[in-house]
Amino acid sequence: MREILGRRRRLRFRRSEESAQLGAALTCATAWQWPVLPGVGLKTSGGRGSRGDRAQGCACPDPECVVPGAHPFDPGILAATTDERLIRWWWTNRPTAPIMLATGGRAPCALSLPAVAGAVALTALDGMGMRLGPVVATPTRWSLLVAPYSLERLGELLYAKDWVPSSLRFHGEGGYLVLPPSETGTGQVRWERAPLAGSAAPWLPDVEAVLDALVAASNGAPDGGSRLAY
Repeated sequence: MREILGRRRRLRFRRSEESAQLGAALTCATAWQWPVLPGVGLKTSGGRGSRGDRAQGCACPDPECVVPGAHPFDPGILAATTDERLIRWWWTNRPTAPIMLATGGRAPCALSLPAVAGAVALTALDGMGMRLGPVVATPTRWSLLVAPYSLERLGELLYAKDWVPSSLRFHGEGGYLVLPPSETGTGQVRWERAPLAGSAAPWLPDVEAVLDALVAASNGAPDGGSRLAY
């Protein structure tokens, strides 16, 4: 009897996880028109991708993968879609697969920093009165979502700067970003600044405004260095 009750609890827990993961992917794709696809995910001792199993590293063939679980593999990034039927099929077959956003085009792009620098940056930007859009947080990096930009425009913006924080990464056209509530090799992915519940496509700031604010926030460290150099 105890074993049967335990199986039922695990089944209810797994269904609730599956519902949350699929629901998040559908919200991104159908409500916000953000093209998504399942990430490669993690190997587990149980072999079924359940979060109840012990993670064994990235499920891709690379034994030294630097972003375990948090990248596309099969399907590749070009398969990202907003098609509801395909998304339901993907996450029905792989219910705990990470949600990968294909950045660029008409989809959001992002600027990311190491987690410690990201927390410092958000405090500084709030103090400057900077209006931010959604912010994705992982245990290692925080990503500020911005309006779509082309690689040409990004190049022009960077060329016009004398200096930008070395900790910045840019997720633009042809790139990808892992979204909540995914779980990767570095831990749980969450919203540090979540989109408003029930809203239309989340508002996104312009990349130039965010880049300018980050450069300003980074200057003036006591030793003359960068406040965001982590």
